[in-house]
Amino acid sequence: MEQGNLRKTSNVRMRNYGRIIQDMVQLAVNEVDVEKKQSMIVYIAQCMRQKNAIWNREQESGIERLKDDIRVLSHGVLKCDFPEFDEMMKRLALRPLQTPDRQQIQKKKKK
Repeated sequence: MEQGNLRKTSNVRMRNYGRIIQDMVQLAVNEVDVEKKQSMIVYIAQCMRQKNAIWNREQESGIERLKDDIRVLSHGVLKCDFPEFDEMMKRLALRPLQTPDRQQIQKKKKK
C-alpha cells in the first residue's frame, strides 16, 4: 500500500463514533447549501445516536450531548440551533433504540 492511502486510527477524535462520522461532519462543514447542510446535520446526529448506543449500552446519549459532540467534531463550525433538528431529535427520543444482543448476533452468524 502507498503511504498516502493509509489512514491512521490515531486521527479519530471520538472513537465511539468512528472515522465515518468524522468524515461526514467534515463534508457537512464544507457544504454551501444551508438546507442540505441542515439535513446532513440531522442525519449525522441520527447516526451518532445509533453508534453511541452500540458503543455505550448503559447510557443513552441526550440531545444536548449530540449537539456538543457535533460542535466539537466540527471545531465549532456546525450549529444545531435550527427547529428541524430539535423536532427530529424529540421524535427520535420517543423511540427506544434497539441494539441487538450478542447472542442474537452469534445466532445469525451461525445460520
